[in-house]
Amino acid sequence: MVGWIRRNYLVPIPRAESFAALNERLLADCRKRLGDRLRGHDATIGALLAKDQARFNNLPPVPYDACDKKPGRVSSLSLVRYRATDYSVPTAYGHREVLIRGYVDSVTISCGAEIIARHVRSYEREDFVFDPLHYLALLERKIGALDQAAPLVSWNLPEAFTVLRRLLEARMGKQGKREFVQVLRLMEVFTPEDVAAGVRAAIARGAIGFDAVKHLVLCRIERRPARLDMTVYPYLPHTSVAMTSPQTYLDLLSGAAS
Repeated sequence: MVGWIRRNYLVPIPRAESFAALNERLLADCRKRLGDRLRGHDATIGALLAKDQARFNNLPPVPYDACDKKPGRVSSLSLVRYRATDYSVPTAYGHREVLIRGYVDSVTISCGAEIIARHVRSYEREDFVFDPLHYLALLERKIGALDQAAPLVSWNLPEAFTVLRRLLEARMGKQGKREFVQVLRLMEVFTPEDVAAGVRAAIARGAIGFDAVKHLVLCRIERRPARLDMTVYPYLPHTSVAMTSPQTYLDLLSGAAS
């Protein structure tokens, strides 16, 4: 059936957004044939399939893991090599033994019973596939390497993150860089969309800091109003509002009359 499927459903070469979308299309094409009749048979393909299924053994309790499994070892650069391509893992797993599962469209890396990394599979030789989140914990400790970190070079973040970093560094210097990395690490727990919304809300309020962004992200997720204590931001500009007296209004009126 492989040749028949290829000739009838894969010629010309189909285009799809993902392998999952392509599989859905192929499944739909196959189901359309259930009502057809093969030459020399009175029953339809669907009826013959039902007859065969009645004689099948039960399916195994665990679905078949259709992948290529290889043992591997994490390098000093937190990389694991699979089929001539290096894939990143969190820096905490350096020099550990791992199990690599290579699927058609993805690569999964496990350490023990825990899945520590998932990547879109690359078929380019000598390629590097990074997840920037894997290196943030190390960069938080070695903040001087932030601008030279290769995994972050092609990380396309919303413009609000650039604005936040500029404001943090202008107000807090080196500590501002560290707080910026802490903001990025929020994406280890929350979705990028929620973190980006928290960053924009913090900039709009003038509350430039990791604590403010985290609070605003939590408020967004929990659907509750934000309550920021501005006293924990001593570097913010303060506004002095004087007590208004009746004499002030009289002075204004006399000045307007003259």
